[in-house]
Amino acid sequence: MLQIPGPPALSAFRIAKLLDRLGALEPAVTGLVAHFMHFAELAQPLSAPEREVLAQLLTYGPRPRAPADAAGECVLVVPRTGTISPWSSKATDIARVCGLAGVRRIERGIEYRVRAARPLGSERLARLAPVLFDRMTEMALSDGAQTARLFEHAQPQPLARVSLAAGRAALEGADRALGLALSRDEIDYLLASFALLARDPSDVELMMFAQANSEHCRHKIFNARWIIDGQAREESLFAMIRYTHARNPAGVLSAYRDNAAVIAGTTGARYFPDPHSGVYRASTEPIDILIKVETHNHPTAISPFPGAATGAGGEIRDEGATGRGAKPKAGLTGFSVSNLRIPGYERPWEQEFGAPARIASALDIMLEGPIGAASFNNEFGRPAVCGYFRTFEQRAAGDPPERVRGYHKPIMIAGGLGNVRRGHVDKAEVPVGARLVVLGGPAMLIGLGGGAASSVGSGSSSADLDFASVQRGNAEMQRRAQEVIDRCWALDDLPSRSSMTSGRAALPTPCPRPWPTAAAARASICAPFRARRVACRRWSCGATRPRSATCSPSGRRRCRSLPPSPSASAARSR
Repeated sequence: MLQIPGPPALSAFRIAKLLDRLGALEPAVTGLVAHFMHFAELAQPLSAPEREVLAQLLTYGPRPRAPADAAGECVLVVPRTGTISPWSSKATDIARVCGLAGVRRIERGIEYRVRAARPLGSERLARLAPVLFDRMTEMALSDGAQTARLFEHAQPQPLARVSLAAGRAALEGADRALGLALSRDEIDYLLASFALLARDPSDVELMMFAQANSEHCRHKIFNARWIIDGQAREESLFAMIRYTHARNPAGVLSAYRDNAAVIAGTTGARYFPDPHSGVYRASTEPIDILIKVETHNHPTAISPFPGAATGAGGEIRDEGATGRGAKPKAGLTGFSVSNLRIPGYERPWEQEFGAPARIASALDIMLEGPIGAASFNNEFGRPAVCGYFRTFEQRAAGDPPERVRGYHKPIMIAGGLGNVRRGHVDKAEVPVGARLVVLGGPAMLIGLGGGAASSVGSGSSSADLDFASVQRGNAEMQRRAQEVIDRCWALDDLPSRSSMTSGRAALPTPCPRPWPTAAAARASICAPFRARRVACRRWSCGATRPRSATCSPSGRRRCRSLPPSPSASAARSR
């Protein structure tokens, strides 16, 4: 492994902010310096010319640090074990394009040098380190010798099973340990199902079931019976929401049945590259509009920047997977939080009410969340053109004094609009034998169990499960997947029959999930897959577990169906 120093990592403004926070925890801190540090895993030694190319690739930004900058005690912040940073994905690809076949992976961290009036020691430094890194995506090391953990290789682990010898208690224990957020009736259902199958469930099956049947995916509250002012309503909340469309569906081409809604647009000229020549051309056709809004509240509450970033990314992904394939065009973001309590500018009505330590403050959410959402939109190539933010807290009459109502768990809204061709609005029937193509990046130990995590009250699960449930954004990978979709929908004879996003539940969404079939065969079809063939990074220790490989949404995946291969069709006809 090579270690190559890089340029300064943070602006003077960011350094000053961090220094204020460090000084509040440890008054002896007098200064802070931050520089990038690069780590290259090699498949073979590099020649002198190759080292020169690598050095040139990693020379960017302001001038490298001066020797005096090395003073101070070191905190090295690097991507969390089992993950790969978006920067690494791009840098490694660039190195390969430049002929550096011997470079397996390039990763980047930040070396902080904390200066103090007296030696801090390991304990004080460990107490200061959380200020310098995001626990969701990063980890802090005390010296460069520990960076070998970035590239640890692990052997695939066997499938784990949950013994039902102890009955219900076994599933309840797995529920707590894996953060499945199973309801009482879901546990009853699983017990009955595996009793009928006469075997124990695997952790993969339990995790898949929990994500696909979570509140995040099923919207059970919206579909539940409602009693308002003591009167039972015939309609569910979803039915009430759909009432307007049911009364006046004119101009609506698709609603409440796909990743996004579609409304009829005007006829005009759409410009997009010819899929064969790559030359932009005009196509006169109906310019139908797809619209989408969703929330990403739990991840934003835990880790505002990546939580909001992946909220925007998930909404973009859903737009592209509408119908048989669509084009995201413009986005919006919104935030509702409790009172900000800006230091030095507190208002008389703002009072501290307490919250779990892992829940970000309203001020931190508003400082980091909007930047996370905007950065993902920009890196993907879609502008976020509008949005909103508000604060709210209230003590209601009759409430006990310790109760304060507000957006303590924030609302993070991600939305947008785009275009879809009229013939691609509806997903086509998927025949038996169709091939499913999964687009996106590799599985990693990140974002695991997020659907279930968002189904429980904020702060009621363990801190480790909360942090593990937040995804990591990779706008570059998502843009590449969208380019494939763009080339597909631009074809006059679209090969893809249907498009689906893997979303929060990862592969449990598109593969075991029913796909639309012909009316004569309404028993929906599903697709088997082999966990060992799921793309994983071999240095991602967590992704060697089948549960991580199949249920991690970290690859920003989409799934597209293609017609059966000619050989498969011929075999069925025989």
